[in-house]
Amino acid sequence: MKIIHISAECYPIAKVGGLADVVGALPKYQNEIGANSSVIMPFYNNKFTQAHKFTSIYQSKVKLGNDDIDFEILKIKGSVLEFDVYFVHIEELLYSENVYTENDINRFLAFQIAALDWILTLKEKPNYIHSHDHHTGLIPFMAQESYKYESLNKIPVITTIHNAQYQGWMPYDNIYKIPRFNIEKVGLLLWDDMINPLAAAIKCAWRVTTVSPSYMEELKYNANGLESLLSHESSKAIGILNGIDSEVWNPETDKYILKNYRKSTVESGKKANKKWLCNEFNLDESKPLFAFIGRLVGEKGAELLPYALDYALSTKDISVIVLGSGHEQTEKELSGLVARHSGSYNAFIGYDEKLSHIIYAGADFLLMPSRVEPCGLNQMYSLRYGTVPIVRRIGGLKDTVIDIGDNGFGICHNEVSVQDIVVAISRAKDFYKKQKEFKANRKHIMSIDHSWKVSAKAYINLYNLIT
Repeated sequence: MKIIHISAECYPIAKVGGLADVVGALPKYQNEIGANSSVIMPFYNNKFTQAHKFTSIYQSKVKLGNDDIDFEILKIKGSVLEFDVYFVHIEELLYSENVYTENDINRFLAFQIAALDWILTLKEKPNYIHSHDHHTGLIPFMAQESYKYESLNKIPVITTIHNAQYQGWMPYDNIYKIPRFNIEKVGLLLWDDMINPLAAAIKCAWRVTTVSPSYMEELKYNANGLESLLSHESSKAIGILNGIDSEVWNPETDKYILKNYRKSTVESGKKANKKWLCNEFNLDESKPLFAFIGRLVGEKGAELLPYALDYALSTKDISVIVLGSGHEQTEKELSGLVARHSGSYNAFIGYDEKLSHIIYAGADFLLMPSRVEPCGLNQMYSLRYGTVPIVRRIGGLKDTVIDIGDNGFGICHNEVSVQDIVVAISRAKDFYKKQKEFKANRKHIMSIDHSWKVSAKAYINLYNLIT
């Protein structure tokens, strides 16, 4: 079974969010169970591409409307990853330091066309093409309807929605840039009088998946305008819970953390990592340590954190560390709390992969008061490292975290509000005081299996069901 994933992100090559983690792990675990799974992605000018050497395996021109633009397909020299990655190199469009820019219409249109142009030349065509999010949302339409890709239209195309809030909207006048098709089929591209790549993918893909079962249901009433479409296409849609790469996220072997540990040594391991964090960020290690890791945006409920944390810290019985970046005002407000709660609070504005691992290893609780969380990976990482997640019941958080009040192992709340966050923190503090119960829970959550092994099998089963 030959599978080609097409994506804008792939860890460890280029990462903005959870999309990269998924595309960087799913092919690996599919290959472990006998598939031949690879990835096509853009060639960016970043640390990864600067650190490796590449060979060119194909050169041509991509036609974007009236323009013919040079492109080539590159492959990494040597065995770097556990699956093949092919890069679409279009210097004038894709070769950027950033994955996303303010004008991505031409960038990702050219990327998708070039990817399909190259697939056309392969002697051994894939059995399945798997596109991810709106950046590759026109792949299902073009493979099905564009005349030049007629030989590909019998290949099943699967689309995974990682976040339906972003849909890749384009003005209608970009229609001429899409490889020629029967104009009577133009409705497949449109939604609310605009070209909508995610809507087109939902209409044209053979199967549509989302990254958790609950998110699939939520999209029927909260999909940023696509609710009726997803309800209409529900017969071909399914939610498959994301997994985590249990080799990358393994406290027993993690090279980023200060002291490795397993379930039997979790107390000493977490203590050592917590001590380093508290020394580094001027925090009191004798108090329960709460953490937030993520984008400081409305989807994550981040604008409420300055107010909720200010209130929670006023009791002077917790420590808090924040790692993230996003909305400028939220960054400013979170940074402003450092002076107000010196010795109990600190913030690292930005992103640091190593620091994120140490925080998972050293924190006692992880805050995720999300408005939208299609799947969420952070709560799975925290469980793996023995850190109790505090989550809002939404999307994948609802599927993966059960409240301690319901014979579960985490702290859950229903609304995105300052009050709910504060109450959840208070419940966590009470739980922390019951050290015997708290320590037993730590060992339990480290045993929960959210590895990609389970999810990879679910995707293979889905492919096999497509006729």
